Amino acid sequence: MYAWIWRRLPGRLPLRIIEAVLLAAAVVALLWFGLFPLLGPLLPFDDVTVG
Repeated sequence: MYAWIWRRLPGRLPLRIIEAVLLAAAVVALLWFGLFPLLGPLLPFDDVTVG
């Protein structure tokens, strides 16, 4: 999977590294600001069992 992405990135090595870092940052931002807030209410982190 990662090799497929690496082969598809255009440019020479320095540009590919920058593009890979930006791509990884975009995926993390999408998860952090998009998916995780949607799934937060469904997760049992607020269920306190100590009483």
